[in-house]
Amino acid sequence: MQKLSPPTRQPINQRALLRAVASSTALETGQSVLQLEQKLQLLQKQNRFSHIKLAR
Repeated sequence: MQKLSPPTRQPINQRALLRAVASSTALETGQSVLQLEQKLQLLQKQNRFSHIKLAR
């Protein structure tokens, strides 16, 4: 019996992550996905917490 190797993980695409968050929020709030995506990009540019690293 062969052992299956664990699947390799792809690095997270930042644009895809923003799109997923925007579309999920749009479903909950009824706002436009495009507007939410633009708002998230604007907030990302401000980058208030760039010094904080998230746990992985």
